[in-house]
Amino acid sequence: MPNLQTPLSQVSFIEKKYLPKLEQLGIKSVRDFLYFFPHRYDDFSKITKIAEIKEGETATVEGKITDIQSIRTWKRKMAITEALIQDKSGSARVLWFNQPYIIQNIKKDSSVRMSGKVSWDKKGLYLSSPAYENANRVPTNTGRIVPVYPETRGITSRWMRWKISQLLKKYLAEIGEVIPNAILKRQKLIGAQEAVRELHFPTNFEKVKESQKRMAFEEMFLIQLVSARARKDWTTSQAIALDFDDKLVKDFVASLPFKLTDAQRKSTYQILKDIEKPHPMNRLLEGDVGSGKTVVAAIAALETMMAGYQTAIMAPTEVLAIQHFETFKKVFKNFSQKVGILTASQCRTVWKKNTRKNFLGKIRRGEIKILIGTHALIQESVEFKNLALVVIDEQHRFGVEQRAKLQKAAANLKDNLKKTVPHLLSMTATPIPRTLALAFFGNLDLSILDELPKGRKKIITEIVTPANREKVYEFIRSEIKKGRQAFFIFPLIEESEKISGKSATAEHKKLSEEIFPNLKIGLLHGRMKPKDKEEIMNNFKEKDLDILVSTSVIEVGVDVPNSTIMVIEGSERFGLAQLHQFRGRVGRSDHQSYCFLFTDSVSATTNKRLKALLESEDGFKLAEKDLEIRGPGQFIGKRQSGIADTAMQHLSDVKLIQQARIEAQSLFEFDPKLNQFPILKNTLEKFDKEIHLE
Repeated sequence: MPNLQTPLSQVSFIEKKYLPKLEQLGIKSVRDFLYFFPHRYDDFSKITKIAEIKEGETATVEGKITDIQSIRTWKRKMAITEALIQDKSGSARVLWFNQPYIIQNIKKDSSVRMSGKVSWDKKGLYLSSPAYENANRVPTNTGRIVPVYPETRGITSRWMRWKISQLLKKYLAEIGEVIPNAILKRQKLIGAQEAVRELHFPTNFEKVKESQKRMAFEEMFLIQLVSARARKDWTTSQAIALDFDDKLVKDFVASLPFKLTDAQRKSTYQILKDIEKPHPMNRLLEGDVGSGKTVVAAIAALETMMAGYQTAIMAPTEVLAIQHFETFKKVFKNFSQKVGILTASQCRTVWKKNTRKNFLGKIRRGEIKILIGTHALIQESVEFKNLALVVIDEQHRFGVEQRAKLQKAAANLKDNLKKTVPHLLSMTATPIPRTLALAFFGNLDLSILDELPKGRKKIITEIVTPANREKVYEFIRSEIKKGRQAFFIFPLIEESEKISGKSATAEHKKLSEEIFPNLKIGLLHGRMKPKDKEEIMNNFKEKDLDILVSTSVIEVGVDVPNSTIMVIEGSERFGLAQLHQFRGRVGRSDHQSYCFLFTDSVSATTNKRLKALLESEDGFKLAEKDLEIRGPGQFIGKRQSGIADTAMQHLSDVKLIQQARIEAQSLFEFDPKLNQFPILKNTLEKFDKEIHLE
């Protein structure tokens, strides 16, 4: 019996030699193949009279083959197949290059339909390597809107079209309707079977749009259902209710050497009101670079600590974890014995280093109230006494499983707290466009820091071509003489044969020996030992180094107020959001700061992207621009998200996402277990395992 889950190895008309190649494209089952949609379409639907074809156009003609022969040119060692096609209006030559098998497929006197580019040589007009098929058959490769698929070696779009047409005949009726009929009618969407058929073999381009919209809605609808269910599970769990101590917070804020921005005050209030509740907070604190997320998290940690409970703060890198530790030491100078750091190489409080066993014991006994660390926090040996708050910095750097492990750390607590789940505060310095936030974070509450501390000077940003590099080097020398410091960022750690681009290690040597021989230059990258990274960063912070050469390891969190120059080599290789992050490493004092975007690229798209950085310092606007220019696939990564291409193309459609969200929430409230919608329930279970809401 036909079944969409049938492995392709059991489909008789798909030869075994193609199976490994299809698997490279992520196609293993019948369903995978049917849902492997074209990435573009060629319009070969209009049949043109041969007498009316013109050079440079793509034309579809239909006629009789009056002659065909294959010749080999020994000079160029090329096989050329030449045919003559004739209709009532005239005849034209057809040429195929290095495709000698064509003569076996097209016979003299056969009626064919061909679609291809019209070219010109000294003998006149000819069709160059056109697609072809028997004119008496239903159009598949010519004479219609023709789908073009992502390909791999040995798998052509022509082969795909033929196999998919066979699969549709046998399996199309097995595609079940995921979206309830009432929603289909309300949203004016076509059915699943029609959408799949039209995406592969469209009647017209209007049908392509309808079908793409329908499949995108389905994907978003499933995402929103997953989010609604996660939110329901989260809000029905128990958490420790932490009373809002207004006096404690006011006294702490008053003791800070700076004033909180209005955005910081608002976000702090939202968080403190959340952790008052007996169910766990699940909030994303989204803030531009330098907007002060850490102090907001510190206030929440203070409230948790003074209530007698523990906070865990997980950072993606050891450099950032150490910096958070140093910051918390300063702001909690009166409670510093209760702040600790745990990384692969470190386990210490403010006062002294500890043996790992002794340190883990302090965590277990609750002596350490605020524990800052990296992935080391989710090791099985780490047990908390009464963990009530979890803060995950740069949350997109951690996988779903890593975050879930830290959220479930309560499983290791004492009996009276085993049924509780810690409050969760995720933080990101990468502004997320509104549409992506709607699509991916439906299960989170959002707090946004869209203000920078007052008194910060605008960072002067310039695009630097190779001809102007020396001027920038001279400027850097003059700034360092004034006591300032500089970052140099490179896209690679070491030179690579596969990837073009300058490397940090090679350029560190060049900068040290040739360009700035009289300056002290350090090197920092992700492959260094944690101890060496910490030493380099400390040397830079203490002004023992003039220049720090680095890779993207310093993208987030690194705070060196005396550093006022950021040089980014190969800037075209980074996204706008990442470039904005790099730029945010300077401009953290009252000194004027500069960001130089070095590029060798002459691409118009590259120039447009980099100019956007010159025009705005607003991370949220830049994120929207990045999404607009690069598209959602590059912005969030298709492989990372698990989202289908059809949905990716519609991630800028706010209305579609909002409608999918409304419909999903209504359906979930009506039937939380989806018992009345068995096909949807079954689909959602599989979808939940594939999608990555990070």
